[in-house]
Amino acid sequence: MQNPPPVQTTTAPPAQVGKSSTGLDENVAALLSYVMTWVTGLIFFLIEKESRLVRFHAVQALILGIIAAVAMIGSWIVWIIVVIIAALLPSSLGTLFMGIVGLVMTVLFLAIFVGWIMGMVKAYQREYFKLPVIGNFAEKFSTK
Repeated sequence: MQNPPPVQTTTAPPAQVGKSSTGLDENVAALLSYVMTWVTGLIFFLIEKESRLVRFHAVQALILGIIAAVAMIGSWIVWIIVVIIAALLPSSLGTLFMGIVGLVMTVLFLAIFVGWIMGMVKAYQREYFKLPVIGNFAEKFSTK
């Protein structure tokens, strides 16, 4: 009877964590791109030379931040116009009009907030999660 060959057990090497050219793990650098949206997105886009993941999320954060800033400024302008129009309408109709516009603006800002949170989570998980519309631009501009 032959003896079975001895079982060799080896431990797998630790998973290689990608580093960015910033010295941070690439998932941490990608997440940090979202922290202050366009500001940190621009910083990481300009300083990152190697990691496509970091560049992708930096561009996406930059675009998301610009959209949020424009939406914030635009909402003030829209709201001034809405108040003027509502003042010209009968009371109940003006109130309804203001409520509908307010609801639309709330949904817009909620979508931006959810996109911001999803971007951070997916960046930390090392996923190329593309936000609607801006994800395609981020993919295009993040490649060298």
